[in-house]
Amino acid sequence: MLVNADTYEILSLNFANGKRHDFRILKESNLKITDKIVINADTGYIGISKLHKNSVLPKKKSKNNPLSVQDKRNNRKLSSQRILAEHVIGKVKIFKILSDRYRNRRKRFGLRFNLIAGIYNFELKLKWKKDF
Repeated sequence: MLVNADTYEILSLNFANGKRHDFRILKESNLKITDKIVINADTGYIGISKLHKNSVLPKKKSKNNPLSVQDKRNNRKLSSQRILAEHVIGKVKIFKILSDRYRNRRKRFGLRFNLIAGIYNFELKLKWKKDF
């Protein structure tokens, strides 16, 4: 799921049948993202810098190399930016079709997922209009 950090709007959806890692789905989607856009990803996307030069990942600690205080601050800053996308995922999972096992025809899952994203974006725009 690609989310605009400024407006919280869902920009793009990708999914696959069965269990598949998120980074593999991203690689197989052939999604074209300009280099002007900064991608904030979690540690599950190690190697994304080969696909997209303007991507930011948190530093990982290892047994022999603990994180410095500055690395911890940077990771905290990145996680506070990335949490926006996690909140959007949580809002979308209110629709139980996405949070539980999907037991209907797989052919229609993409359509239903896109409709749910459209409903979310529509409600978001209504909320923005009401606030201003």
